[in-house]
Amino acid sequence: MPTTTKPKKVDSGDAPASKAKKPAARRSAPAAKARKGAASAKATPAAKKRTLAVVTADLRPAPRRGTRYLVVVESPAKAKTIKKYLGTGYAVKASVGHVKDLPKSKMGIDVDHDFTPEYHVIPSKEKALGELKKAALGVDQVFLATDPDREGEAIAWHLNEELRHPNSVRVLFNEITKKAIQEAIAHPRALDQAKYDSQQTRRILDRLVGYQISPLLWKKVRRGLSAGRVQSVAVRLIVEREREIKAFVPVEYWTLEAELEGKAPPPFRARLAKIDGKKAEVPDRATADALLEELRQVEYRVATVERRERRRNAPAPFITSKLQQEAANRLHFTAKKTMTLSQRLYEGVELGDEGQTALITYMRTDSVRLSDDAVKAAREFIADTYGKEALPDEPVVYKSRKSAQDAHEAIRPVSMEWTPDRVRPFLEPDMARLYELIWNRFVACQMKPAVYDQTTVDIAAGRAMFRAAGSILKFAGYLAVYGMAPTTEEESDQQKAGEEPKTDDANVQLPELADGDRLRLVGQGLLAEQHFTQPPPRFTEASLVKELEERGIGRPSTYAAILSVIQDKKYVEKLEGRFHPTDLGNITTEELVKHFPHEMDATFTASMEEQLDQISEGDADWRRVLRDFYGPFQITLAKAEQDMRDVKREEIPTDVNCEKCGKMMAIKWGKMGRFLACTAYPDCKNTKDFKDVDGKIVPVEEETTNETCEKCGRPMVIKRGRFGRFMACSGYPECKSSKPLSIGVACPTCKVGYLTERRSRRGKVFFGCNRYPDCTFAAWDRPLPEACPKCASPYLLQKYSKRDGARVACPNKECDYTRSVDDGGPVAPSSAA
Repeated sequence: MPTTTKPKKVDSGDAPASKAKKPAARRSAPAAKARKGAASAKATPAAKKRTLAVVTADLRPAPRRGTRYLVVVESPAKAKTIKKYLGTGYAVKASVGHVKDLPKSKMGIDVDHDFTPEYHVIPSKEKALGELKKAALGVDQVFLATDPDREGEAIAWHLNEELRHPNSVRVLFNEITKKAIQEAIAHPRALDQAKYDSQQTRRILDRLVGYQISPLLWKKVRRGLSAGRVQSVAVRLIVEREREIKAFVPVEYWTLEAELEGKAPPPFRARLAKIDGKKAEVPDRATADALLEELRQVEYRVATVERRERRRNAPAPFITSKLQQEAANRLHFTAKKTMTLSQRLYEGVELGDEGQTALITYMRTDSVRLSDDAVKAAREFIADTYGKEALPDEPVVYKSRKSAQDAHEAIRPVSMEWTPDRVRPFLEPDMARLYELIWNRFVACQMKPAVYDQTTVDIAAGRAMFRAAGSILKFAGYLAVYGMAPTTEEESDQQKAGEEPKTDDANVQLPELADGDRLRLVGQGLLAEQHFTQPPPRFTEASLVKELEERGIGRPSTYAAILSVIQDKKYVEKLEGRFHPTDLGNITTEELVKHFPHEMDATFTASMEEQLDQISEGDADWRRVLRDFYGPFQITLAKAEQDMRDVKREEIPTDVNCEKCGKMMAIKWGKMGRFLACTAYPDCKNTKDFKDVDGKIVPVEEETTNETCEKCGRPMVIKRGRFGRFMACSGYPECKSSKPLSIGVACPTCKVGYLTERRSRRGKVFFGCNRYPDCTFAAWDRPLPEACPKCASPYLLQKYSKRDGARVACPNKECDYTRSVDDGGPVAPSSAA
C-alpha cells in the first residue's frame, strides 16, 4: 500500500554496489594504494581498469563464506536460537523491533489525502537497519521471520520497503524448534496486505485520537497527559467501579447455622436455607433472635439425602489473557512481567550444553487450538508419569471463542523433553515459576476431570429447612498436576452465579445419613452471625484484564501496555494489589466522558476492534473505516475545544477563610491534585490540603512535629509532595528548608541514617535511607520498628499478599518468622492513608 517516506540520500543499501559512494574511513589499504598510484602516474587504460576493479571490489559487501540467505527476526535472542537450526548458508539478523514509525514531532497522518501515513526510520534503529541492508546485499533470498501477528506483519512490511531485495518472502512459525523453523523456510509466502492494513489502521486510529485529544488535555487539565482509544476506556472502568463502591449502601443480613450430630460421628454444620418453603431472609438481630428461640424447640430430622458424582473439568490451555490472569492470581505477577518473561521463554534461553533453546510457543494468541503432535506428546507423558488411568480415551479438544482470530496455537511447551525440573537450574526463579505454570496447564488440559462424591442433605426443623453439603475427592484427575486452587474461569462462573468463592483445599465429610434420621443439636447448638452486603471489589490486574477481554476492549497483546501506561500517567495507582483512581484520573475521565461520549464508550472501542478484525480478513476497506470514524470525531473535537472546562485555571470558591490574610480560599488544581489556595495570590501564598465531608470543604491542618528547622529554628511540619510526605519548615516561603520524613526505623545498612517513605517515578511507594545516594538501602515492604523475636533482626517487614492478606515477616531470608497483623505488635498505617 502506498506510504509517504522522508526523502534520504542514497547509500550502499539503496543502490548497486558499483554506484554507491563509500565513506573514506572504510576504504581498504589496497584501494588507497591503487588510487594513489593512479593519481601519481599517467593512467594507462590497463591501469585504469585495474584501479576501478580494486575500488569496485572494496564497495561490495564482505564475503560471508557461502551465505546465500538472510533471515530477519526482531530480537537478538530469537536470532541466536534460530541460527542453530539452520545451515551455514544462512545468516540470522535482528531488527530489534520496529524500524519505522510515525514521527513523534507531529501527527504524521495526511487526512486530506485519504489518511496517508508518513513513516520515518526510527533514529535509534538506523544502525541496525544499515547492518541489515549490508547483510542483504549479495544474498539470493531474504526471509522476513518476524512474529506471526499483525504487529509482526507490519515490521516485516517496513523491512521489505527498506531492504528492497528483489526476492523477499515472509515466513511464519508458532514455535522455535528445528522442525518448525525448517518447515517455515521450506514454505515461504508473500506478505499479507490485509494484516498490514489492519495493524496500520490501528496505529493511525491511535495517532488520530492521541495526538488530537492529548494536546487538549495539556491545555485544559495538565501538561504531559495522554488520551488513548483503549487506555482511556480502561481508566473509565476503574473510575466507575470506584463510584459504585462509594455509592454502595451496605445492607445487614444474618446467617443461622446448626451444629448437629446423627447416629454416628462426625458432627457437622448445616445452614438455614428456607423458611416456610421460601429462601430464608434474616435482615436483623431481632429476627435472628426470634428464629433462634423458635428453632431451639423443634425436632431435627433428615428430609432428603442426595448423593451424586461431581466432575470438575480441566481448564483449556493458556491464551494470552488467561496466562496474565492466572500468573497474577497464582504467582502475583503483573501483566507486564508475565509478558516479558514469556517473551524470553519463547525466544530462547541458555540451557547449558544445549545452548539457546526456546521453551514455549508464541505467547500472543487468543486460540486454544493445539497441534496433533503436541497432544500426542502430552498424552504419552501423562501415561508415563501419572498412569493410563489419568488419560482420557480420546484427546480433549477445546473450542476458541467466536471472536478469536485463531491464527496461532495456544501457549504450551515446545517439547515434553524440557520438564520444569530439568530446566529449573538454568532459569531465573520467576521465569521457572512461569514456565512451570504453562507446563502444568498444558499437561492438565489433556487429563481426565477430577471426580468428587458429593452429598447434599436437607434437614427439616419445624417450618425451617437447613442444608448441609459434603464433598470427598474420589479421583484427582488433572488436579494431580494443576492443584486445587480455583482457576480464573471457575471464579468468574461463581461470581456470575452469585455464589461465594469455593475452594477444594480440604474435603468436607458428612456422616452416614438416611431419610428420616433423627438429629440432635450438639456443641454450640444454634449460631447466628451478622453480615453486611459488600460492594463490588476494586479491579486487580487479573480482573481488569478479564473485564477488558470480556468487553472486547483491546487485544491480548495490548493489555500489559495499557496497565503500564495508566499507572505511568498517574491516572490510577495500585494499593495492596488493587487499582484506585487518582484525582487526575477522576477529572480526566469526567471531562473525556462528557465531551467524547462516543469515543469513550466501551461498546465503540469493542466495535472498532471488530472492524480491525474484518480488515485483517479482507472483509473491510481500511480507508473507509477511518473515514467513517474521523468525520464525526472532528466535529466532537472542535466542540470539546470550546466547551471543555479549563481545570488548570479554574478556581472553585469556598467558605474557608485564609488564616494568614483573612481572604477567602478557593479550590485549585495542581500537580498533586486539588488543594485550597488563598484568592489573594500572589500577595498571599497560603495553601492547604482539604477533605470533602458530606459536601462541606474542611481544611486539613498541617501535621506538626517536635523538630525545629536547622536553618531558622521554626517548627517543622509535615507536607505532601510529588514523591510522598516530607518535613518542611513552617516558615515557608521565607525558609525553604526540608528533609525526608522518618518512619521510625534506623537504617540497617549504614547504621547512621533513618528510613523514609518515598515514591518511584511510577508512583509506587518504597522505603529507603535518607542518606541516599551514600546509602542505597531500599525495600518495597514497609519496615517496622520491632526486632525479630527469632533471629534478632533489628526490624520486621509489613507484607501484603492476596492469598495471606496483611502479615508481618522477618526480612532475613534464613529466618522463617511470620505472624498475622492481628497477633499484636506495631503495625504501620497503610500508604493510602
